[in-house]
Amino acid sequence: MRGRVVAIEANPRSAGRRDDATGSTMTSRDDWAAQTTSDAIAADEAPRMDGEVALVAGGGLSGPLGGVGFSIAWLCARSGASIAILDVDQEAGERAVDAIRSAGGDAAWFDVDVTDDGSVAAAVDGAVQRFGRLDHVADSIGGGGAVPIFDIDDAELERVMNLNFTSAWRVMKHSQKHLSHGGSIVTISSGATEGRGPAMPYTIAKTALEKLTVGASQTLAPRGIRVNGVRVGMIWGAFAARGMDEDMREIRRRNVALQTEGNVWDIASAAFFLLSDRARWVSGQVLAVDGGGFALKPTGAAGSAKPR
Repeated sequence: MRGRVVAIEANPRSAGRRDDATGSTMTSRDDWAAQTTSDAIAADEAPRMDGEVALVAGGGLSGPLGGVGFSIAWLCARSGASIAILDVDQEAGERAVDAIRSAGGDAAWFDVDVTDDGSVAAAVDGAVQRFGRLDHVADSIGGGGAVPIFDIDDAELERVMNLNFTSAWRVMKHSQKHLSHGGSIVTISSGATEGRGPAMPYTIAKTALEKLTVGASQTLAPRGIRVNGVRVGMIWGAFAARGMDEDMREIRRRNVALQTEGNVWDIASAAFFLLSDRARWVSGQVLAVDGGGFALKPTGAAGSAKPR
C-alpha cells in the first residue's frame, strides 16, 4: 500500500556483515531498505525533467493521428521540460506549441530545413538562445525511399540519404556542443533495417543512422552524454495512414508477433525513457519497439509449430 511504512526488526545474524556491492559494513542498526531505496530511480514516482530543455526535430503536430516527434515532445513537456520544436512546417510546429502551452508547458517553434546545414545550426542556436540551455535531443525526421535500390538515380539516392541519415548527423553535430554531463540524444530508426531485403534507399539510410547512433554514443560517452535509438515497428500513424487502406492495415496487424497494432505513443514512451534519467546507464543501444517483431510462420523446421 502506497505511503505505508512498516518497521522491521533487524536480524542479529546480519550484524557486522560486509556488503560486497558497496564495501560498507552493515550493522543491525542499518536500515537496508532506506539505503537502497534512496536512489533517485527508486524514490521518484515518474521521470522528471523540471528546469531542463528538450529539442525535438520533427516535433510538429501535422494531423489527428499525431506523430512520433510530437508525442516525444508532449511526454517531455508533461514531465516539466521546456520544448524546442524544430519543424519545416510552420503550421504543424505552431500547433504543437499551442497544444503544449495549453496544457501548462513551455514551448517554442523554430523553422528548420534539416537537409541544409546552415538551417540546422541556426535553429539549434536559436533554441539555446531562447531557453538558455539544452539537455535532451530527439530526432524523428525521415521518410521516403521505399523503392527498389536500382530503380533510382544518384540524385534520388542522395535525397533519401540526406533526409533519413545526414539530417540526423547535422542535428547531432550542432546540438551536442550545447549538451553537458547527463545530456541525452535519441534517434528514430525503422524495423526495416532488420530485413535482408529487398534493398531500398530508406533501409540503407536507416541502417547508417543506427551505426551513427552507436558510434556517437562512444564519441560522447567521455562527456557523460548518452546516445540511443528506437527502431520503429509496424505502427499505425499518419505516415502509415497516407498510403494504406484498412485491408492492408489488417494484414500488417496479423504479421506482428503480438497480433496487436502499436501507435506513436508506444514509440514515444520508449524514446522518453531513453532520454530520461531512468536510462542513465543505457547508451549505444537501439531498442526495437515492434510488438515482438514479425509473427513466425510454420517453416517445417524442428520445433516449429504445425500449420493450421
